[in-house]
Amino acid sequence: MTTITASTPSSAATIKSHRQTRRRGYLPWLYLSPAIATFVLWIYWPLIDAFRLSFYEWNMLATSPATFVGWTNYINIFSLPKFWQALRNTGIYVAGLLPIAVLLPLAIAIFTADLPARSRTIYRAMIFVPMIVAPVVAAVLWRWLLDPGHGMVSMTIRAMGIFAPRFLQDPKIAIWTIIVLTGWKLIGFSTLILSAANANINPSLIEAARVDGASRWDIIRDIRLPLLSSTVLFLVMMTILLGAQWSFSYINVLTGGGPLGATTNIYYLLWDFGFSSLSVGWSSAAAVVLFIGFSVLAYLLFRLIDRFSFYDN
Repeated sequence: MTTITASTPSSAATIKSHRQTRRRGYLPWLYLSPAIATFVLWIYWPLIDAFRLSFYEWNMLATSPATFVGWTNYINIFSLPKFWQALRNTGIYVAGLLPIAVLLPLAIAIFTADLPARSRTIYRAMIFVPMIVAPVVAAVLWRWLLDPGHGMVSMTIRAMGIFAPRFLQDPKIAIWTIIVLTGWKLIGFSTLILSAANANINPSLIEAARVDGASRWDIIRDIRLPLLSSTVLFLVMMTILLGAQWSFSYINVLTGGGPLGATTNIYYLLWDFGFSSLSVGWSSAAAVVLFIGFSVLAYLLFRLIDRFSFYDN
């Protein structure tokens, strides 16, 4: 005799609930899949391939075979004087950009906070304008302005009876010229970020301090600066990690790494290895060294942000 067991409504509901739960578990990954695929295709795979190519000698021609050379590429770039020059210049770029990209925007954001709304908006919009100009376009304009013979800046300085320096031709001045131009472009972005963070400070804290007789400087020192610390540290981290990279367009258009390698940094050097010398192995090795070095810096900076950031809650 065969026994037929009918499924109860409760068991059918349980099966349906399990299916819905599984479907809900798949949905977030389905939504994230385009972003994950983009990261893998454009970031992680090139990074892995660069690490692989750093052990090969290849000139990027499809008809030329890639020859395995082991650690030779790393040994060669570490023995190059211009590698250490580029590394030193990278540190100069970062140190020079920090006051322009962090301290100056911080002062602008704080001291324009009490301006009338319309004046504050116009003033900050004028500061932000360089950010929306394409870097190559800005570099071409600055090359014309800083031309030692017929540039408007040089002619204005000479009209004042002052000797006009060769901004892009003098090895001692060229790197600082690139730093100022890069900072000129970034100052609007930093001011916008710091102004938004400053506007987000609870007004009751400032009003309470004023009632207690605090001066404007006391409010800045004891309220605004501590509450802006997380944003300031974030901008410091961005400047340290990306500052030298942001200057690439100006180096490429204005100086080409010269004069005498004075404006070359590590980013421009690895580009020069890859696309000027067609030495993919050297370029990949420099990129791996750069990645490891800045990964360590990023870790330390994140630890500093976690330790020294201050929040009002």
